[in-house]
Amino acid sequence: MSDPKLATKAPESDAMEASAISSEDSRVQTGPSMGEHCVTDRPNRDDRQPSGEMTKFGDIDVYVSKPGDYPNSPAKLLLLLTPGTGVHSANNQIQADIFASKGFVVVMPDQFKGDAAPNSKTIPAEEHPTILEQVKLRAAETAKSFLVDMWLARQTPEKVMPLLLKVIETVNDEYADAVAHGEGIYSVGYCFGGKYVLMLAGEHPDTAAKGHAKKDEEAGMWEKGPLIKAGAVAHATLVTREDLKAVKAPLTMVCVENDPLFPDEILDEGRKQFATSNIEHEIKVYSAVPHAGFAVYGDYDSPAIKEAQTAAFEQILNWLETH
Repeated sequence: MSDPKLATKAPESDAMEASAISSEDSRVQTGPSMGEHCVTDRPNRDDRQPSGEMTKFGDIDVYVSKPGDYPNSPAKLLLLLTPGTGVHSANNQIQADIFASKGFVVVMPDQFKGDAAPNSKTIPAEEHPTILEQVKLRAAETAKSFLVDMWLARQTPEKVMPLLLKVIETVNDEYADAVAHGEGIYSVGYCFGGKYVLMLAGEHPDTAAKGHAKKDEEAGMWEKGPLIKAGAVAHATLVTREDLKAVKAPLTMVCVENDPLFPDEILDEGRKQFATSNIEHEIKVYSAVPHAGFAVYGDYDSPAIKEAQTAAFEQILNWLETH
């Protein structure tokens, strides 16, 4: 397997060699804003079905997946934060199940509170669309892009963070054994969820003033930070310099080369900050893959993307298991 670009406490890295992407998969990579691949499930050609269960933490929908021998055998607690497809996405649920099979109690909350990305659905595996079908697809994508932008404007830290704080409070109570076994909470975030793993990994002394946490007790817990022991993010979006500067917990990052949703200048700032603050970190940059979705469960025709998908999961899993 070829190695992706790797940077650990240094900005220098080597390029990952990858073969050309098939025409089907290359169509999902275009555009500077969140597109079809960010807010829809890839095909599930194995017809795999989720094995966890939906439950509620208060008024928050949560998908929970556990190792088969839990609680007889100890397991670590993993907070999984989804891309725009949300908690009811079969692919996201299967991704949670995969982590559970590796020895984690996985808690995946509905961080959108019932407001997942517009028209979240599975991308049809259509090999050769006609010209008319292509025109219709482009028109639909333009309209959907506008809806997605409107949706993103609603998904603010002021809305999402209080919800995540409630979930963490419940996790510390209901799965205290798993939290204790891992000596803290681990977290993985994909696309939209990646930003919030970064925020949970940081210290935010001024967030109460910004309204990120509304209640005093929430603000106090949030300011102390970090709220996770170690984190992993894959093709994150909406990340700011402030998010990266605040990071204090060990972090691994799955990044995409020339990613308009995570610009190089922001990533480079993070590299410098991590090196200066001696934060334990790992950054791998994958080439010839789409911004979002490639690291989440789902099928691609391209062997290069499939290889990167496997490598990204191994990167994340290894980080979780060794921290």
